[in-house]
Amino acid sequence: MALEHPITIALSKGRIFKDSVPLLRHAGIEPLDDPESSRKLILDTNHPNVRLLIIRATDVPTYVQWGAADLGVAGKDVLLEHGGEGLYEPLDLRIARCRMMVAGPKGWQPRGGRLRIATKYVNSARAYYAGLGQQVDIIKLYGSMELAPLVGLADLIVDLVESGNTLRANGLEPLGEAIMEISSRLIVNRAAWKTKHPTVMHIIERLREVVDEESQR
Repeated sequence: MALEHPITIALSKGRIFKDSVPLLRHAGIEPLDDPESSRKLILDTNHPNVRLLIIRATDVPTYVQWGAADLGVAGKDVLLEHGGEGLYEPLDLRIARCRMMVAGPKGWQPRGGRLRIATKYVNSARAYYAGLGQQVDIIKLYGSMELAPLVGLADLIVDLVESGNTLRANGLEPLGEAIMEISSRLIVNRAAWKTKHPTVMHIIERLREVVDEESQR
């Protein structure tokens, strides 16, 4: 496969990278190093025109928006918090799937008064409770969300839930239905969409093929 334009793809370590590798391989792109064992932040691939940036998940949309990367893979949760400015989102890759949920102590019942909600998904949580017509205080945390209700910092949390094991281990449980289903999306810088369109579309179509194949299994 010949790629007409140089392409930089932003990825994050962990599950998203692991799940993205088979998709990229279908598009003919393979990293030459493993980011889990390499200290490199820029990975070469089997194509001299394609390189991978390994960055924090929350930074992927920013790198793509400002043109430091042409493409990226980011969770829908991250994109909602970022706002999506300067980005196209042409493809749901259907990887790294989970649910955004409200959770609290087992048997929790509302006792009146204004709720305090701990989360790092501030925009999503605020929009969810606004949709319910409920005023809440949002407390932004960056990790260990399950601790907040246990020490009285917050009444409830809004967080991503995959298996629910971490919630159960800390005496918490999901409350009600999921706020939304989350998966990772391919995002594209708007300038790259115009100036590198044939190459970008080639990659998108190859990725779409494998995503569609997986969904039919």
